[in-house]
Amino acid sequence: VVAPLVGIYLVMKRLSLLADALSHLSLSGIATGLWLQSKWLIFQNFNPLYIGMGFSILGALFVERLRRIFRGFPEIAIPIVMAGGIAGGIVLISAANGFNVDIAGYLFGNILAVSHRELILTSVTSLVVVLFVLIFYKPLFALCFDEEYASISGIPRKWIHRFFIVMVALVIAVAIRVVGILLVSALMTLPVAISLQIAQSFRQAFIGSILFAQLAVFAGLVFAYYLDLASGGVIVLVLIVVLLLVIAGKRFPHQLRKIFHKGN
Repeated sequence: VVAPLVGIYLVMKRLSLLADALSHLSLSGIATGLWLQSKWLIFQNFNPLYIGMGFSILGALFVERLRRIFRGFPEIAIPIVMAGGIAGGIVLISAANGFNVDIAGYLFGNILAVSHRELILTSVTSLVVVLFVLIFYKPLFALCFDEEYASISGIPRKWIHRFFIVMVALVIAVAIRVVGILLVSALMTLPVAISLQIAQSFRQAFIGSILFAQLAVFAGLVFAYYLDLASGGVIVLVLIVVLLLVIAGKRFPHQLRKIFHKGN
């Protein structure tokens, strides 16, 4: 629910790649947790996901800082953070004795590995994100389409945007266990892309993206179970297939009409 909930605002604000950058930064955080587990016994029972969440939040705030520094080229902040996240993750993983089963679960997702504590963390985070979006639905909508008008209207643009990207960071951190670091951005953007193809309004796109995400997750889990495949990858493939079908469904009648008119 919450991945496309924040994903639609990312897409509208042309910040889709931010999800990729923060997910890769989460890799550095998780790798830090695994490295601490390998060095000190006190961290043996500490979930690396918590550190990944912290890295993701700090990274989101850092992206905003870089966007202000590079005012003329704000989009450059995203690849900078992404590169740092990947590089840091690789170095820390190698320091923690290489790629192992634990890191593979984080990279590609493993819904069966979700612990009771992670389920509680996901539930609480989802509740916070849903409440945030419901409370600030109109200001977020205004900021997506006309930031200048929103500022003139008295909307605290900077603070709402900062809180929003923190929500994005939280969603990424908790979604990692379902689809993995490498695919988490797809869960935030592909349902939105599908919904935008058929929606007639922002509200329809908003609701449709959530429904398409649910369809893909449930269908993906069913296929993954019966075919014995990685759930994260199957969920994303379902989304891509649905997107292609929707695009084809829109273009096919149009092509038929063109052929019919030419024939006449």
